[in-house]
Amino acid sequence: MHRGIFVAPFDELSDPRLVAELARETEKAGWDGFFVWDHIRYSAPVEAVSDPWIVLAAIASATERVRLGPLVTPLARRRIQKLARETVTLDHLSQGRLVLGVGLGGDRHGEFEPFGDPADPVERGRLLDEGLEKLAGYWDGGLLPPPVQRPRIPVWVAARYPNRRPVRRAARWDGLFPIDLPGPEELAELVAEVPAGDGYDVIASIPLGADLGPWEAAGATWCLSEFGPSPTAAEVRAVIAGAG
Repeated sequence: MHRGIFVAPFDELSDPRLVAELARETEKAGWDGFFVWDHIRYSAPVEAVSDPWIVLAAIASATERVRLGPLVTPLARRRIQKLARETVTLDHLSQGRLVLGVGLGGDRHGEFEPFGDPADPVERGRLLDEGLEKLAGYWDGGLLPPPVQRPRIPVWVAARYPNRRPVRRAARWDGLFPIDLPGPEELAELVAEVPAGDGYDVIASIPLGADLGPWEAAGATWCLSEFGPSPTAAEVRAVIAGAG
């Protein structure tokens, strides 16, 4: 099982240079991945929000080994041809370390309708499926250069528990990222519904200090330490060092 750090680039961590420094420390400590939230804005008390793609470029430049990526990008508010360029460029910058996390996204923080993007979840689901197919086509030669990773950049699909339609969508791609899981038992329930094994990833975002054993036994291939929407550099460093 792989271990990763999962942070929101908000407030204190809205400085890309600081996040890149934390990613470098994560890699040096032997962790396997460093992932960031993708939001346009967030509810109070959060104030400052950084663009995840700029932050990821800083992380890619500061590291050599760890996997990196956004968790998760709602395709309904993205221009797919632009996303294709961004993902391929970042895959080249990182020398093939990018993972693309995707999902419907939620509108609890006013990130869709106020900016002219669809708030209806059914429409967002349709755009997600359509966008993924277009993105795969761009990666497969529709736009050049292709990604470093072949046959494609890995796609991890988010699914808010207990909804099953997103789980079925995730089964068609490269990984399942369940959100709002009550515990390892529910993860095992979902693992039975996806093509686990043969390089397929199941990602568990777990509370700080939680016992990893039950999550690994349930089928998680990645366990991410998540800090919530107001992380501090000190908190992240404590976990990186094994003190969290």
